[in-house]
Amino acid sequence: MNALEANHITKTYANHIALDDVSITVPEGAVFGLLGPNGAGKTSLIRIINQITGPDSGEIKLFGEKLQAKHISTIGYLPEERGLYKKMKVGEQALYLAQLKGMSKREAKAKLDEWFERFEISAWWNKKVEELSKGMAQKIQFVTTVLHEPKLLILDEPFSGFDPINVELIRSELMRLRDQGASIILSTHNMGSVEEICDHIALINKSKKVLEGGVSEIREAHARQEYEIRYKGTAIAFANALWTNFELLSQGQEKESQSAVVRLGDKMKLNDLLRAVVDHVELLDVNRKLPSMNDIFIQTVTQNEVGHE
Repeated sequence: MNALEANHITKTYANHIALDDVSITVPEGAVFGLLGPNGAGKTSLIRIINQITGPDSGEIKLFGEKLQAKHISTIGYLPEERGLYKKMKVGEQALYLAQLKGMSKREAKAKLDEWFERFEISAWWNKKVEELSKGMAQKIQFVTTVLHEPKLLILDEPFSGFDPINVELIRSELMRLRDQGASIILSTHNMGSVEEICDHIALINKSKKVLEGGVSEIREAHARQEYEIRYKGTAIAFANALWTNFELLSQGQEKESQSAVVRLGDKMKLNDLLRAVVDHVELLDVNRKLPSMNDIFIQTVTQNEVGHE
């Protein structure tokens, strides 16, 4: 069963088309990256899933059922715009938000104690929200988002404003929640996080979906015939060993070895490259070079925009 299916979603505001026949499928128990430039339509889709607004046409299914009001309790939503009440005390507000999600005060207090201890923020229970740093306030809001153990988590730029230590803390918690069965939609511009934690992605640009699939499959599909080679010998000997069917993209010097990135020409195989250099240098390591998700993001968006011109 899929956690979420958005089928042919269209949404228009006045003369602006926010979503144009967008369909995505979020597998159950996966981290799904919802990617796209600012204004692409990601937030509009998230608002429809959360029933803040409705689509003009199309249908959302949550765990096989058509989206209904009852599903609000099965979703945890962390918006990009943070929304804590500045004058309330941290613990009081966390309890209030948990009860809005249907938890009893006693159950909420017990679980909040666990989370506050895990995040090392117990000392802030009686502080006012306005006394918190931005990062600390985001920790509190993250906790209140996941406290009721939603089956579907929707997080909009959850790493924004965090230092590297807290980015790693949130990332590890997301992995733990996924391993416990949660399905997660992650909307982010942090492509490094996409590569590290997302199983699947969809890329939306100019209100249309332009790419969807598994992260590893997408990187493979966009890979060119490029290999990173580490070797012992001279850079000149390596370069001279290559012939016209190979393109030397870069070379580097390491402590006890050299490195190079080579692109194969048409109809060339890795074996052809290895045969060309093996008598001239000592090969230590050969790896296929896959494009980063950041490179794929830029390439796909650029091509999509050229296609609209």
